[in-house]
Amino acid sequence: MDTDGPARLGAWQQTWRLTAAAAIGAALWFSVAAVLPAGCTADTCSWLVTGDPLIALGCLSVLPLRRRFPFTVALVVVIASAASALATGAALLALCSLSTRRRPVEIAVVVAAYVSAAQFAQGLYPVDTPPAPVWLQLALTVSTAGIAVATGVAIDARRAEVRSLRERADSAEREQGARAAQARATERNRIAREMHDVLAHRISLVAMQAGVLDHREDLSAEEKRMLIRGIADGSRQALEELRDVLGVLRADPDRPEPPQPTLDRIPELVADARSSGLDVTLAGTVTGTPPETVGRTGYRVIQEGLTNAAKHAPAAEVRVTVDGAPGGELHVSVRNSAGTTAVARPPASGFGLLGLAERITLAGGTLDHHHTSDNGYVLTAQLPWPEHDHEKRA
Repeated sequence: MDTDGPARLGAWQQTWRLTAAAAIGAALWFSVAAVLPAGCTADTCSWLVTGDPLIALGCLSVLPLRRRFPFTVALVVVIASAASALATGAALLALCSLSTRRRPVEIAVVVAAYVSAAQFAQGLYPVDTPPAPVWLQLALTVSTAGIAVATGVAIDARRAEVRSLRERADSAEREQGARAAQARATERNRIAREMHDVLAHRISLVAMQAGVLDHREDLSAEEKRMLIRGIADGSRQALEELRDVLGVLRADPDRPEPPQPTLDRIPELVADARSSGLDVTLAGTVTGTPPETVGRTGYRVIQEGLTNAAKHAPAAEVRVTVDGAPGGELHVSVRNSAGTTAVARPPASGFGLLGLAERITLAGGTLDHHHTSDNGYVLTAQLPWPEHDHEKRA
């Protein structure tokens, strides 16, 4: 029993195949009836009218089982066709169906049975025909069987091609789905880093100002107003930046993604930190404009350093150093002294330095961060700065 064959045929597919087999057998049956001599015996005429059609009907009846029992059905039908000209079409259909399995031994056995049955069938009816060489009779029978076998092999080859194309399409769809999932995961990670870099800095400064306002009772009215104004401004800016990030998440075509900050916005970043109460000094010399990736990564290093200083060392002295030139490296450093004011620390995500390390690795640079001897902290990064910017810009 073959369980690996093609899918079961539908009613229409089964019907037209059986109809074609019956039509081929009927053509041969009418040909034999047309060339029978007028004075044929009663037994011969009776067999042609009754026995021949009954055997053909039996062969057609078992053909629907040819996919469950291909070899058995083909062999039985081929042998039965020796006694029925009308069953010749059924024998050819059974041989064609068997050939779709591409099993040479089974095909050879059934072909041999078909050729032998055809030789026996030639003597079944007393037809007056000119004598023909034996090789010619065999050649006609073998060529008929060969056409049936070739048709079956071609059908199986077509099925195999369709299966291959379907599998390739399914594989391509799975790969496309995997690529889409990977792209979504990558984009989520990128957005998560952007949200951390953008929001953590603003919220840390707001939390630091609120902590100073809560713990310092010796502040003047003007200093309190400045802190409250800084909290309001920082909260508003955090909301605006959150709106920008959410606009990217929503993929609104009317709201394009804002440009990413680079080194030219470092003075603005330092000014925000100063207005929040940090004592920040900016130093260094940058010659030329670095590539976008380098400048953006350098900006994020300084932003992360100022954020950490605001969280863990409020009111500390912070020194930001930026140096670099084309053909060398961009050196970025954020060093803060020990904190002088004890305030409640805001909750930390713990992923800032991890995300920053990933950014710097992708840019081909190195990152270092550690405590200093005076209980401060230093964050440094070296980023390669090629002499010519070959970076593809969006």
